[in-house]
Amino acid sequence: MRPVLAAIAAILMTSAAATAAETIPPVGPGDPADPYTWMEEAESPRALEWVKHENERSLGLLQSDPRYQGLYDSALRIVTATDRIPMPGFRAGQIDNFWQDATHVRGLWRRTTLESYRTADIAWETVLDIDALARSENANWVYEGADCLPPDETRCLVTLSDGGKDAVTLREFNAETRSFVEGGFVLPEGKQNVTWRDKDTLLVGREWAPGELTESGYAYIIKELKRGQPLSAAREIFRGEKTDVSVSPWVVRDVDGVERALLMVRGVSFFEREYWLMDGPAPVKLPFPLKTAVQGLMQGQLIISLEQDWPERGFKTGDVLSIDLAALKRDPAAAPATLILRPTARESVEGLAITRNHLVVALYENVRGGARIYDFKAGRWSHRQIETPQNVSVGIGSVDDRHDKLFLTVTGYLDPTTLLLLDASTGATTKVKQAPARFNAEGLVVEQFEARSKDGTMVPYFVVHRKDIKLDGSNPTLLYAYGGFQSSETPAYSGTVGKLWLERGGVYVVANIRGGGEFGPSWWAQGLKENRQRVFDDFIGVAEDLIARKITSPRRLGMEGGSNGGLLMGAVMTQRPELFNAAVIQVPLFDMIRYTHIGAGASWVGEYGDPAIPAEREYILRYSPYQNLVAGRPYPEAFFETSTKDDRVHPSHARKAVARLEELGYPVLFYENTDGGHAAAANLNETAKRVSLEWTYLTRKLMD
Repeated sequence: MRPVLAAIAAILMTSAAATAAETIPPVGPGDPADPYTWMEEAESPRALEWVKHENERSLGLLQSDPRYQGLYDSALRIVTATDRIPMPGFRAGQIDNFWQDATHVRGLWRRTTLESYRTADIAWETVLDIDALARSENANWVYEGADCLPPDETRCLVTLSDGGKDAVTLREFNAETRSFVEGGFVLPEGKQNVTWRDKDTLLVGREWAPGELTESGYAYIIKELKRGQPLSAAREIFRGEKTDVSVSPWVVRDVDGVERALLMVRGVSFFEREYWLMDGPAPVKLPFPLKTAVQGLMQGQLIISLEQDWPERGFKTGDVLSIDLAALKRDPAAAPATLILRPTARESVEGLAITRNHLVVALYENVRGGARIYDFKAGRWSHRQIETPQNVSVGIGSVDDRHDKLFLTVTGYLDPTTLLLLDASTGATTKVKQAPARFNAEGLVVEQFEARSKDGTMVPYFVVHRKDIKLDGSNPTLLYAYGGFQSSETPAYSGTVGKLWLERGGVYVVANIRGGGEFGPSWWAQGLKENRQRVFDDFIGVAEDLIARKITSPRRLGMEGGSNGGLLMGAVMTQRPELFNAAVIQVPLFDMIRYTHIGAGASWVGEYGDPAIPAEREYILRYSPYQNLVAGRPYPEAFFETSTKDDRVHPSHARKAVARLEELGYPVLFYENTDGGHAAAANLNETAKRVSLEWTYLTRKLMD
């Protein structure tokens, strides 16, 4: 071990966080306390050579396992199956779909009519073939969607990413002629926020000059770009601050595509937003709490949801409100707000959709899905319940706001996804598609338990297992969680989990820990910043409960999480390594002392805190996995995964973790996909490879 690392390890082993904070020099480029900062240059020859060596070592081990090929073949059949539901999106009265299969690994943008879509033999028309485009341009294109101008939605901005990066290129595309517009709008690669103002005008946020990005790496200057203008001629209309996360333009339109307001959304932090009205000679800041999300416009009512109390108006965290837009424009401070919905302590709003005349809300109770239709008449809101199956997830899909129709998805751990078409005017649902089963669920059951966290909070979790398992601690069990950014982990069907794990006798567990949104914004807020340890304690509590119930034992228990969930894995691994024998750590945050200087890390100060502030640095240092890796601990042999093209959570987090573990003498596995971005997979073949590597690793660690 190098002397500086040995010193840090000794300090951390004494749990003297304050002393450690003094020992580690200030955060910044070339931090002398970290010998692996050179890995933060994602595509440097030295870093890529290290990646190549680690990939060869780990892939050689996992792919030589006699079970790998069978797992890969099964995974590939599932992810490329042609009888999947082609998930629909309403666009200009037609149905859009983006489709990938074994032939079209990059994908097809295609369309059909609603009538054809409801049949067994859908007549698709290809709008854009991404595989063909990539071949013709010798490019590594990943399709990131298309923004089309209402009402006819013929003029579109197609978003393309090189290998899955967040930095994208936008090109004007004619959906009617199915071709890129010659001489049309083209915005070169960058992290940018773009929307149509009218057929000849875009509102664009991007890096206009070198360095004109926020500290998080996103746009804060919005300009108006006219057709035919070079970027240099665009006119500035709004400017945020360099300390913001980002600034985005939003043209608020009615259901007929008519502009009713222009807003600038200033992301002061990842969760705090200022909304600026641009209808007068100068921008006017709207009087909303910072943690407010404006959802859209319905019958002249601006729909908003609160992620914090609004005491001046008497509203609570989690409330959904409406404000008359015309009144708001006349006098923002005096415009009255009307309560639409106030969830209970065990409820959460998991989705909102606005049709022509109705508001549809996915409302969950105790992590089980349901949905309601809200109507606005004579200044008052009322609601109707939608009949949906019990004990499943209900998701809101694409909306046809011209005809009060939208799609709902219904899914569960053992229930393949069913697609329903809802007529919001009547409340009637019609089954349109149902996905086939990908695994044999006979004899499998789903149970929901609660575990007591360290502070006494009861944390729910789902367990999927064979009905006849023996409660003797012998069952190979994978525990999954995310625990951040108000993202809820609701029941969902996974063909690969079922086929590659459950069918083979594995137990699958999903923990609904704090930091998520399962019980609304307050559940999330309990795990913010200085309270982050609660998230880790919740996960540890679930692990201990699984062991106490003798569902599994430390020898047979593994854990998995990605991104923020990768941070969770690292913190738990360093704090309670004796509970686990495996850890799949995907595209993780790991070095929380330097995270604001790596990738888009500065965006997430609102979630984790800022290590440049001594008081915040102190509590971050207590759990930051990278700084808490020390010798002599019973860490499981972890499997780290990342992507060279991940410009959100930088691959150096995983690289540095592996390098330090190896230096300390621990066995560890690593796989870095050169493409894929934060999803760690640019195409379906790569997805199948990554999934099969994970299940091979888990089989070796928990089933052998």
